[in-house]
Amino acid sequence: MGVGTSTFVIRWINFLTMLLAVGVMGFGVWMSTHHDGCRKSLTLPVLGLGAVIFVISIIGFLGALKRNSILLWLYLVMLCLVLVAILVFTVLAFIVTNNGSGHKVAGLRYKEYQLQDYSSWFLKQLNNTNNWKHLKSCLIKADDCSNLSRKYKTLKQYKLAKLTPIDAGCCRPPSECGYPSVNASYYDLSFHPTSSNKDCKSYKNSRAIKCYSCDACKAGVAQYMKTEWRVVAIFNLILFVVLSIIYFVGCCARRNAARSRSKV
Repeated sequence: MGVGTSTFVIRWINFLTMLLAVGVMGFGVWMSTHHDGCRKSLTLPVLGLGAVIFVISIIGFLGALKRNSILLWLYLVMLCLVLVAILVFTVLAFIVTNNGSGHKVAGLRYKEYQLQDYSSWFLKQLNNTNNWKHLKSCLIKADDCSNLSRKYKTLKQYKLAKLTPIDAGCCRPPSECGYPSVNASYYDLSFHPTSSNKDCKSYKNSRAIKCYSCDACKAGVAQYMKTEWRVVAIFNLILFVVLSIIYFVGCCARRNAARSRSKV
């Protein structure tokens, strides 16, 4: 790859990623001012990601613009560290999300989830009192459980619905408890379950209690996190390939810049 071609490609790629970084940081600022405390926890990671992309991009852009081998070398080192971080995170994400799946229940279209099916990392995070206290407050604020009775007007619609893992685990008692459902948000708790599952006693019809303290709810959150992590891991694989190509072009630009300077 020639001097002009490699530096031109790196220059414009990094100009575009600088604009992307500004957009990411702008989104982080918007999140901090428009979302509640639960979603604000994502603000710092978003701002941090935008800042890292911006710094690396501006170093790459200036290095390619001035054909400065030192700046391009610094750019490649930082980009290499990002590639290693992405690779490590992706591998760990696939390992952590390898375990766990739902269990089918007769007569229902949705699945139920059991906490012990998931990886030890998920168990450690979700069984941490402070972590779960925060997550539980977010689930209560979201109030998705109360919306089920509005969404599904009849019991038939409710039983045939494809509930999300969180709805299935946090908004209703496990099927083995045997509580008859009055509607999508209310169960007849006068029935005495024969199951020894502690979730049966934890469930209450109260909007603020439901099954938010149940292991089934934690399992539903684990399944949701597993799905989200898998999506992120796949995206990271694609990002890794793209950045690897950019890294290769950057190596060509740095080598060519060093050669052109040695000829001067």
